Amino acid sequence: MNETSKPKSGGWLRFLPLLVIVAGLGAAIALGLHKQLSFETLRAQRETLTAFVAGQPVAAVAIFLGVYIAFTALMIPGALWITIAGGFLFDLAGGAAATAVGATLGATLLFLVARTSLGEPLRRRAGPFLKRLEAGFQENPFSYMLTLRFLPVVPFPVANIAPAVLGAKLPDYMITTALGIMPGVLAYTWIGSGLGAAFDSGAEPNIAGFAKQLLPAFFALAAVSLAPVLIKRARRKKPA
Repeated sequence: MNETSKPKSGGWLRFLPLLVIVAGLGAAIALGLHKQLSFETLRAQRETLTAFVAGQPVAAVAIFLGVYIAFTALMIPGALWITIAGGFLFDLAGGAAATAVGATLGATLLFLVARTSLGEPLRRRAGPFLKRLEAGFQENPFSYMLTLRFLPVVPFPVANIAPAVLGAKLPDYMITTALGIMPGVLAYTWIGSGLGAAFDSGAEPNIAGFAKQLLPAFFALAAVSLAPVLIKRARRKKPA
């Protein structure tokens, strides 16, 4: 009796962090937190936010990091607006650095939860397809994870969870996350750093148009990151 009850208890505890994330995401959406992130909010709270950053810079950075980590780990929509806010509050260099740290830490928390709650159980029950996919992934983890980061069609939560399911190592994951998000972080932080002048002139940046201009660059980065995998496969196919 005791021997059979312990695995069941451990099994339930494994899914507890995942349940916390689901509950946190549901609560955030129910409260409409993601709807509070917009140009209008930044414009309306401009004086309050800039005064707080000027008077309490350390506390402002700490709060910003906490918000970014929470939004990323709980998969709450709106991280893009927080990135823009980082540039608005801390300028390009400070905003990019704070965003990179917050996004990487939040993604790492989600990765660890996914690896514990989903990765190990799925790999134990994996069929031939998942095992082949994992084997290919393990040959070039850096290339595959960077490609997931660079491809604009891959949602950020998917890029955070998929490596956990495929057995990525934590150091590799953190390095590729920090590197892979930097192009987007710099681009949207740059938008935020110019919001003050835009608000003064009454203009509003066109995020959709800006994103379309970035698409070719992100696809090119994805292709470059996947090149080692394609080259290795091509060499295998060459006759001896």
